[in-house]
Amino acid sequence: MKDTKQYLEKKAKFERTITLYGRQTVKEILLDESIPVEKLHLAKSNKPDGSIKKIMQLAHQRDIEIMMHDKATLSRISKNAKQDQGVAIDIYSKTYQNAKEIQKLSNYRLIALDGIHNPQNLGMIIRSCAAGNIDGIILPKKNSAKISPLVAKASVGTLFKIPIYYCDTLAPILKQLDATKYMLSSHAEKSIYDLKIPQKAVFVLGNESEGVSKEVELTCNDALKIPMNRGVESLNVAVTASLIAFMRT
Repeated sequence: MKDTKQYLEKKAKFERTITLYGRQTVKEILLDESIPVEKLHLAKSNKPDGSIKKIMQLAHQRDIEIMMHDKATLSRISKNAKQDQGVAIDIYSKTYQNAKEIQKLSNYRLIALDGIHNPQNLGMIIRSCAAGNIDGIILPKKNSAKISPLVAKASVGTLFKIPIYYCDTLAPILKQLDATKYMLSSHAEKSIYDLKIPQKAVFVLGNESEGVSKEVELTCNDALKIPMNRGVESLNVAVTASLIAFMRT
C-alpha cells in the first residue's frame, strides 16, 4: 500500500515536471525564485564562462542540483538538440495538471485548444487567459504545440500563473466534463456578446487554419461567433482567446 502511494506520488510529480532549454530561457527561470526548479542539466562540453558561468552561479545560489551529461544525453533530455545550447532545466509546475482534476472543480470557465500548433499563439493565449476571466487552459499533448522556450517567451512571464490541464487528446476529456462546451466558429448564429455564461463553461478554439476538428465539434453543445465588420472573415486564434478571456457574464 505504501509502495503504491509512493509510486503514484512519484508519477504525479513526473507528470507535472516541464523541461525547458536554452541559455537565456534557463537564466530567466533561475532568476525568478517563484518558479520551483528540480534540476539543472548541463552538457560537459560547455565552456564554464559567460552565460554558463552565470547559470551555474544562480543554480548554486538557489541550491539547485546540477547534473552534467555528455551532449547526446543532454539532447535526449531537452528533446531539441539543435536549440538547447547545452542547457536544460526541469521545473516542477503546480499549475500543470492532469485534465481529470477539472472534475473536482465546482464551477469554472476554461479555454480548450484543439490543434494549436504555433508556439507564439499558445504563449499569447496563456498570457491573455492569465490576465482575464479564465480559470484554466486545456492543452492536449498530441497534435498541439508543446510547452517550450518560444511559448514561455510569448507568454511574457505568465506561463506558470494559470492552470494548464494536460490530456492526450481533447475529445475524450470534453465528453467527460459536466459543462456547457462552446465551439468558436465564424459560421455560428449566436454571438459571444449575447451569451449568459453558465457556472461551468468551456470555450473550444480550433486550429489556426482549419478550425475545430470534427471529432471535437461533436462534443460541443453550441457554437458561438465573434461578429465581424468590413468583410473580415476571422481573427488570429490568440486574439480570439483574448476576447473570450475578458467576456463578462
